[in-house]
Amino acid sequence: MDITKSVISLREKALLYGDYSTYRSQLSGKLLNCRKKLNIATKNRGKFHPRAPVTPEQIAENHEYVYLQLLTAERAWAHAMSMKASHSADTKGVTSKARSHIVSRLGKAARTAEGLSEALSSPASGASPTDVLDARAYASLLRGAALFERQSWEPCLKSYAVCRIIYSALATSAKGDVFKDLLSETIDPSIRYAAYQAKIPRTQPIAAIARKAFDHADPQLVDRVKSVNPAVLEHGDPDARKGAEGAPTALVWRGREVKIEDATIAIAWAAVGTARSQLAEKLASAGSLHPKDMAGAYDEILNASQDAVDATKQAIDELRAEGVTQGDPRMQSLQITRTAVNYEMISWRIGRNRVLVGGSDGAKLEFGVPARRKRQAEESTAGRSKDEAPGRQIARLKEKVVLYDGILQSLESIKELPGVANDQDLSGRLDATSQYFTALKCLAIARSHAIAGNAVNSLALIKHALDQCKAAIPALSSQDEEDDFAPRNIQVTKRDVSLLHDTLTGELQRGRALVEIFNLNKATNTSQSTTTGPAKPLSSRLSDYPSGGVDLDNIVVYPPRLEPFPVKPLFLDVAWNYIEYPNKREEAGVKEAASAQEQAAPEAGAKPQKRGWFGFGR
Repeated sequence: MDITKSVISLREKALLYGDYSTYRSQLSGKLLNCRKKLNIATKNRGKFHPRAPVTPEQIAENHEYVYLQLLTAERAWAHAMSMKASHSADTKGVTSKARSHIVSRLGKAARTAEGLSEALSSPASGASPTDVLDARAYASLLRGAALFERQSWEPCLKSYAVCRIIYSALATSAKGDVFKDLLSETIDPSIRYAAYQAKIPRTQPIAAIARKAFDHADPQLVDRVKSVNPAVLEHGDPDARKGAEGAPTALVWRGREVKIEDATIAIAWAAVGTARSQLAEKLASAGSLHPKDMAGAYDEILNASQDAVDATKQAIDELRAEGVTQGDPRMQSLQITRTAVNYEMISWRIGRNRVLVGGSDGAKLEFGVPARRKRQAEESTAGRSKDEAPGRQIARLKEKVVLYDGILQSLESIKELPGVANDQDLSGRLDATSQYFTALKCLAIARSHAIAGNAVNSLALIKHALDQCKAAIPALSSQDEEDDFAPRNIQVTKRDVSLLHDTLTGELQRGRALVEIFNLNKATNTSQSTTTGPAKPLSSRLSDYPSGGVDLDNIVVYPPRLEPFPVKPLFLDVAWNYIEYPNKREEAGVKEAASAQEQAAPEAGAKPQKRGWFGFGR
């Protein structure tokens, strides 16, 4: 029977789509069904009888009694949490009556869980030692929550210490992460706050506080914990022990030593140092690795540095919640620590991107590398190499440009950290580093233009990259040289800058040669086009810009020659009416003579006729 896992699963399923009130109503229905199965439910209109506590014999006969006790305790806990959530939005906070009601519900939940723990502790119940410890931890968790609301810090700390010790022991033997999540999200913050209220120094780790507050007066509980994992009572949980060994008490940043007062920050900073040494050993022993494998080796140190950043931020938030001003020495120390740990995390993030870019920060042109290692091994053994297509080469250069953009954004985020702007030496070095990676970015873009055939654009970008590199040389030349197998980070050495400068110088000469060849080819093509036929006069090329100059000897064609030109058909139709052709003129003369003869003939043979008065009539 997994008590804690069952409870956590019930809470997650209910709170996924609802709140604590929904969880409480669901528990009431499940509790009624469980009582019906056990035949102990109160009938409708029946008289209520007080229920006797669950005995070990009942648990041995039917494990449903364990489920009954869990549902009862969880319903009381859900009732308390729903009341607390409803009063959280009030401006005055939780009133005294509401707080007493919440404490009463949590007390009932704790008493129910403690009764279940006592029943399982009896040999007659048939429970395993793990189940007994699990029930005791669950009861201590609910009792600690009740004491936390009652603000009884010393007993609360003892209850949470018992809970943490047991769950730490069970987490080493269990495969699931339920206990680890419960420790990190609920128990450890409660212990830290209760320890703060109990005036316990913040420099002590949570594991040490839990060991001191653990109730060693219960020999049976101690024996059960030792049977599962004896190292928990001696050194705490293994994860905390690894970080606590040799944890630094001070941090040095830019020549200033800061005392680390928070134990969580000290443990996280010690883990960063351990991860740094492991990364260096891995890279030194592995020899030549694929860039993706080398970048994967940075995951551990990135996680460790992120934990240090989170611990520092949490410590600053706690001091602000306590009302500590910015001028307080503790706050000033934490701000310096925050800058140091953030700088460390961003530095390793930049180093990971530098590894992904390739050798020499991507300054070397590396093409012809197959994507699959098997194919790469076959081609290397065969002694042949195959160049990639231009489109694939441009795609690889685009990936490099994206990585360079990430590095430049990380450098800009460093400049926004507290105290960096006032440090002129660090600001100048960051600016030079930005110029270095800007030059690499321009080089990658210039190479893509060269592959696409834009030699002029490529030359301009290379010239800009060389100017950026020359501006970065004075500030980066003073950097100390690193070992060949040292992990890459934000530090750019003199060797890196000199290699980039030599590469850009060679690329600049190459780009100039390509542009000169392009211009010569263009001039040759122009001369060939002029020799193949007569050049057009300037009057015929007014729409073209004379890039090669104007030939004043060839302005127009003289003497003008007859050339065809397009004419609109409408003009021909109108002109047809006014055109006289020789054959049409003779035909017109014959027609006029014939018409004159026809008119003269009736006039010669006509006789006068007499008509009536005034020529009218018969």
